[in-house]
Amino acid sequence: MIKTEHLTKRYESLTAVDDVTFTVSPGEVLGFLGPNGAGKTTTMRMLAGFITPTSGKASICGHDVETDPLGAKASLGYLPEGAPSYGEMTVRRFLEFIADVRHLEGTQRKARLDHAIERLQLGNVLEQSVETLSKGFRRRVGLAQAIVHDPPVLILDEPTDGLDPNQKHEVRTLINDMARDKIIVISTHILEEVDAVCTRAIIIARGRIVADDTPAKLAVKSRYYNAVSVQIDEPNQLAALRTALAALPSVAEVEISEREGRVTALPRAGATILPAVAELGAAKGFKFKELHLESGRLDEVFRSITN
Repeated sequence: MIKTEHLTKRYESLTAVDDVTFTVSPGEVLGFLGPNGAGKTTTMRMLAGFITPTSGKASICGHDVETDPLGAKASLGYLPEGAPSYGEMTVRRFLEFIADVRHLEGTQRKARLDHAIERLQLGNVLEQSVETLSKGFRRRVGLAQAIVHDPPVLILDEPTDGLDPNQKHEVRTLINDMARDKIIVISTHILEEVDAVCTRAIIIARGRIVADDTPAKLAVKSRYYNAVSVQIDEPNQLAALRTALAALPSVAEVEISEREGRVTALPRAGATILPAVAELGAAKGFKFKELHLESGRLDEVFRSITN
């Protein structure tokens, strides 16, 4: 597993990471979330052995990152922020260099290189120098070097940064495929990523953990949990619908979007308002184009926790 105990990093008067403790077990995909400057990347760098903690400790598969750095790094595939690499190398030479560093030999070396190249669709750029690649392809090369030795642990810092929607889908599919027998930690600010691939989310703010739960359970904390969103054909009925919804005893608040022709009713704590909203529409003659029960909004939970 990945294990941190009271992990702390200080830079003179600035505490970047403050007493962070968590474990991650095989099969988990952990989303490590936080606003810019919250301490996400610093934590990832300490786990990867790239920077030394001021206090506390971390281990990868039982190998202490400080006292057994080679053992920890051998168990780890790491994609740093920005996917740094050697720009003058061709993609093929860079991946071969990584295979050398990882002590891959013989048929295993060829099989792992072929696998990484195929999964990240790098076949057409193998003879290009890394510095000539687009940001998206550089990201793919960074992912390829992280998985080439088939490590039990992956730490990915913003893995889909710079990728187009199709490429993001491919990378998320790859992460889901690998999650069955690996520990994966994804540092990201993209909440869509958490919904797509993560089984658990830790939110960090000002260097400290402020939430640790599954994405679904975090969404339950949203004020939009069990809210009902209604879209109607007649925009001139929006104000009347808003007034009628606000009068329902179980409705705490109503929001309106004239641009979308949508009204959202937020329930009082613990209330279920979908049946009442549906009955209201039938009784008052509102023509609902869409009636949608919300499961909560992670972005709203994220803002409320980190602010």
